[in-house]
Amino acid sequence: MSHERIAPRLTPPPSRADTSRGTPLLPDDVVAEQVRRVILLAAVSAFMWAFGTTMDYLVLPGVLGVQPPHEGDEALAVQLTIIVVQLAILLMAKYSGWPLRRKADAGLWIMMVNAFGTAALETWLVGPQMTAIGLPSWTTINILACAMILPNSPRKTLIASTVAAALWPIGIWIAYLRGFEVPGLGQTLTLAIPNFLWAGVATLPAAMFHRMGKQINEARQLGSYELVEQLGAGGMGAVWRARHRFLARDAAVKIVRHEALGDTESTAQAQLRRFEREAQATALLQSQHSVRLFDFGTAQDGSFYYVMELLDGRDLESLVREFGPLPPERVVYLLKQLCHSLAEAHARGMVHRDVKPANIFLCRMGLEFDFVKVLDFGLVQTRRADPSTAITETLATAQQLIGTPAYMAPEVILGRDDVDRRADVYAIGCVAFYLLTGTRVFTDGNQMQVLVDHVHTEPVSPSARLGRALPRELDALVLACLRKQPKDRPADAAVILALLRDVPGGGAWLNDHARAWWQARLPDLSAPFAVAG
Repeated sequence: MSHERIAPRLTPPPSRADTSRGTPLLPDDVVAEQVRRVILLAAVSAFMWAFGTTMDYLVLPGVLGVQPPHEGDEALAVQLTIIVVQLAILLMAKYSGWPLRRKADAGLWIMMVNAFGTAALETWLVGPQMTAIGLPSWTTINILACAMILPNSPRKTLIASTVAAALWPIGIWIAYLRGFEVPGLGQTLTLAIPNFLWAGVATLPAAMFHRMGKQINEARQLGSYELVEQLGAGGMGAVWRARHRFLARDAAVKIVRHEALGDTESTAQAQLRRFEREAQATALLQSQHSVRLFDFGTAQDGSFYYVMELLDGRDLESLVREFGPLPPERVVYLLKQLCHSLAEAHARGMVHRDVKPANIFLCRMGLEFDFVKVLDFGLVQTRRADPSTAITETLATAQQLIGTPAYMAPEVILGRDDVDRRADVYAIGCVAFYLLTGTRVFTDGNQMQVLVDHVHTEPVSPSARLGRALPRELDALVLACLRKQPKDRPADAAVILALLRDVPGGGAWLNDHARAWWQARLPDLSAPFAVAG
């Protein structure tokens, strides 16, 4: 890829559209929120109808001796039918496998069902109720409430609200056929006019809602990628699932908010230039165990974004927290892959500076399981080959402590200016300790005490913490990585990789073992592939 700065188009290509009508589709997360509202409104509507029916036919006659306002089996049957239909809509929206957009359209059915019940009780079941001309009826309130709570496309909203408004004059006509005294045609139309007027007004919130959806779609366009779903968020920004608009490929997009780049414009621009240089450096990495960088650039609001491969799996932090310490042969298997990635970075003069279990992703790649991907080279430090002219570029100011305290080397904590790849070696030792024992190297006290312990306190061996024997060579390697002085540690990840090959039993963990483990504990991530059409 080019190393020039990439900025997205000012006028992005057309968003995904409803091909039958040319209407831009709303983002999936917005539609999902609509479905949650459908479920809530259906539940509230069913409760209100059930409450009214109970009051009319049980409470008022039994307690106050008042006859129901809507006598007869027909009125009761209509109310019970509406309750059942509302519950059916709720269950469909909550549990069916229908597409989200189809479920969201159920909000229009709630509007029309409520309008049907209102019109039936006000007209053809008991005879027309002569409301004051010009005053909004229950049908009007129903139309506006549904349009505000569950806005749909203007076209669909207009059709559904017009049908809802028409049910009242249709009820008058049915009442006439049943022999009730009804107002004349002119008076009926006059009484119905407010309903039809407000049916037209109901399209306004729908139009505003769809304009907002279009703006969200446009705001989420980053180059050729469209943001689909937020996967996580942090202090610097958020990570999104994104879809390439021309290729059948999803990706992960990490967005660094503009305000997180610095307090002043000059600081923000300097940080952007550093991000670009580090993105270019990361893009050079060719190890299969380094996360692949597809694209990067600046968005219209000044934020910076990376586009990376989207991975299926679990980070080692959450995996150990849920399933406990890993057997030593599996730890060796994972550490070899971690060191494969970092060895290349070290050979290119790069230092990761934030090696930790949360940045090591264990995933499934095709038919391979326990496949390690090293993430977040965002704090990477690049040094020139000549130490006498070394220039350190990081993504933090000199006043910031870079990295994660539980995995931070003593020289980083002390703010020394000679931090190099051996800081990553220290972090590898901390990661290995965590995988083997399920605990961090230093656990006593608060964060400040942990930092002090990393500088001054000698760690115990993993086998001592675990309370059972581990391969002696593995114990010794972890402690060698955790030495306080950088000169006493292995020189870089390539040296650790060579030492791991000498650990007895280090080759005992195979892909077959990994696949069996995943199938037993992470079945959703280890299911067979779908058969190609």
